[in-house]
Amino acid sequence: MLNDKIILITGGTGSFGKKCTEIILKRYTPKKLIIFSRDELKQWEMAQTFPDSKYDCMRYFIGDVRDKERLNRALQGVDYVIHAAALKQVPTLEYNPFEAVKTNILGAQNIINTAIDLGVKRVIALSTDKAANPINLYGATKLCSDKLFIAGNSYTRRDGTIFSVVRYGNVVGSRGSVVPLYLKQRETGVLSVTDPRMTRFWITLEQGVNFVLECLERMVGGELFVPKIPSMNIMDLARAVCPDCEPKFIGIRAGEKLHEVMITRDDARYTVEFDTYFVIKPQFRFFERRFNNGRGKPVPEDFEYNSGTNEVRLTIEEVRELLERISP
Repeated sequence: MLNDKIILITGGTGSFGKKCTEIILKRYTPKKLIIFSRDELKQWEMAQTFPDSKYDCMRYFIGDVRDKERLNRALQGVDYVIHAAALKQVPTLEYNPFEAVKTNILGAQNIINTAIDLGVKRVIALSTDKAANPINLYGATKLCSDKLFIAGNSYTRRDGTIFSVVRYGNVVGSRGSVVPLYLKQRETGVLSVTDPRMTRFWITLEQGVNFVLECLERMVGGELFVPKIPSMNIMDLARAVCPDCEPKFIGIRAGEKLHEVMITRDDARYTVEFDTYFVIKPQFRFFERRFNNGRGKPVPEDFEYNSGTNEVRLTIEEVRELLERISP
């Protein structure tokens, strides 16, 4: 569905954006693939990997999702938007809360309004497990963003722009994640571990991109997609990175949970299950016509998709094999 289409990726120079660009260029022949981001240096570096001399569909567009006027220029003629731009460093956002609101919430509103005004066909936004029962500002702003994108479907005409959200857990090896930190700390012989009981959902960058592109194709508007992915214990991760290193327990940091949740018990009544993913349906009754095809199996009323109780767990050996694939 991406062949001969114009696609724009916000936050396109990030880990997700670069991998998404790589996969799209391998599989499809888009008319244009627009990288929209704020950092000219990162765009220049990305252009060394994906030069327009080799990929004539590539466009690099400096801009910020906070700037609606610039978005209005960038989204002219665009068919699909993949919204990956966000501020996401938890401690930084606790100290700079207004900046988080401007990018993660007001930026989402700008995307929604501009996409509707310019007739963009589909917008899919990336979310995070931190948005389910949030305890930090990052999670709270992403929950608000999720709500805005779902509700965006009620602002558009019947055959207009449709919006959906993808929520998944920690991306193995992404910038700012614990894996690069552990690989660096391995040289010292000591790995900092928050709490030996801590668990997280884990997904590779390629799996995340593939899931987003699948959801972009299957979306009807109003869904929040959640993939079925394994959990990992933090101590198993530490042992996989360096079995001979000594763990140094530093305690759970402000804004962190012991276990992450991607579907809360309160959302269970709106959730249906498929073979490889869940869908949280919108709570607006006038969206129900989109979901009357009977597809998907309702989950139990007390269901919760929690990394601590997730039945699919990675063993130390599986963690090691996963790390070897992404960082030999």
